[in-house]
Amino acid sequence: MFTEPFMQRALLAALFLTPLCALLGVFVTARRLAFFSDTISHGTLAGVALAFWWGWSDPTVPMVLFSLLMAAAILWLKEHTELLTDTIMALLLSGSVSLAMILFSFLKSYRGEVHRFLFGDILAVGAGEVVAAGVLLAVVGTGLFYRLSDLSLVTAQEDLAHVCGIRVRRLNYLFSLVLTLTVAMSIRLMGIILVSSLLVIPAAAARNLSRNLRQHLVGSVGVGVLSGLSGTMLSYELDAPCGPTIVMAAISCFVMTLVVSGLAGRRFKGMRHSA
Repeated sequence: MFTEPFMQRALLAALFLTPLCALLGVFVTARRLAFFSDTISHGTLAGVALAFWWGWSDPTVPMVLFSLLMAAAILWLKEHTELLTDTIMALLLSGSVSLAMILFSFLKSYRGEVHRFLFGDILAVGAGEVVAAGVLLAVVGTGLFYRLSDLSLVTAQEDLAHVCGIRVRRLNYLFSLVLTLTVAMSIRLMGIILVSSLLVIPAAAARNLSRNLRQHLVGSVGVGVLSGLSGTMLSYELDAPCGPTIVMAAISCFVMTLVVSGLAGRRFKGMRHSA
């Protein structure tokens, strides 16, 4: 397994992208942005379809650009209209997926590509994508920990962050940009349908056992890396789809933390009653 070049690239991609998604997932779940990531991920399908329509062999650049356009549209409509945020996201999600399906209906030779982007194909990642994932992890990880205090305050109390002099609007735009790039890069790992699970499940699992932000971040990264690497290797052994296998590994971690949390809670209550 480990001597196969494609498996080495797949494991490196999982090692780079899963901790990044897990880190961002802590703030995504706290700020209720799971639907935002879903909208962005589904919107990338239109970028893929447009790339093939234009004759591009590699849809990565159009996919990323279209996802950034989707994020910009969400933020612009949120600021300049009276529409609720979830309404805006539902509108853009349905529109982008419909556009993608219409384009793919004309591109008969590319219909097989839909399955690969919907459910992920980490075993087919190239060296360039691995390098891009590593660079993204290094840059975003460094920036996240550099602005961790500001981001935590904005997440918890946005009004207080304003009073403290934090440029909330700029920080929110920057976080949306980073989240959009991460979701777009993770499509090859998890697929459009499942990419949000890599943001939500590790953070949710870590939340069962954490008592502060530091524990939450470390636990989320641990669950993300464990589920990413174990899911990738298990998919190779079972000859199963990689994205769904990673999700099931993450779900297993969530169930285990839920059980441990429940047992610890009952033990703590028992100690209080005996005292």
